[in-house]
Amino acid sequence: MQLIVENLACRRSGRRIFAGLSFAVGPGEGLMVTGRNGAGKSSLLTMLSGRLKPDAGAIRVEGTGEATLPECLHVVGHRDGLKSALTAAENLEFARDLLGHPAASPAQALEALGLPHVARLPVGYLSAGQRRRVALARLLVCRRPLWLLDEPTAALDLASQGVLAGLMRNHRAEGGLVIAATHQALGLEDARELRIGPVAAPAEDVVATEEWL
Repeated sequence: MQLIVENLACRRSGRRIFAGLSFAVGPGEGLMVTGRNGAGKSSLLTMLSGRLKPDAGAIRVEGTGEATLPECLHVVGHRDGLKSALTAAENLEFARDLLGHPAASPAQALEALGLPHVARLPVGYLSAGQRRRVALARLLVCRRPLWLLDEPTAALDLASQGVLAGLMRNHRAEGGLVIAATHQALGLEDARELRIGPVAAPAEDVVATEEWL
């Protein structure tokens, strides 16, 4: 799978957030999206997921057959997207049944995130860090090539951040793609950085630059 973005622009509430954003991500590649708060990092991921229409530009995907882009991706955003009344295992079973392409079992996914002991607990009883790890475990129960991660290390301790880095490394080694919006290093070896930042003029517009880390 290859994701291609051409001259993308974003406008929110009548204000241009960024413009002229172009990049491509292919099998085994990682892209870190950085920039100040409000620069448009989350908006970019929302556009890539299909939940926000670009103000201009195009998003294309190649090598997916008849599958659309939303059918090829996982999203882990600021909100964990978990149902508090369901157990950790039930949340993962729901995600697997909804998204299709089953991979690891809920028990295996929780084991990989260091949470085998919470499988039968309602996620409403879990700490913020544990809930975040259950949300990340969804990446493992369904096989999808593109991971869109918005501040994925939020609420994670150092040990859990290392586990996440290992999951992303394994995913890329199998040909997967990772795009992560972040304020800190994620352990994405050989990843590129897409920095979204303000231009001198006009003051409202934002451009993006891409560089190798």
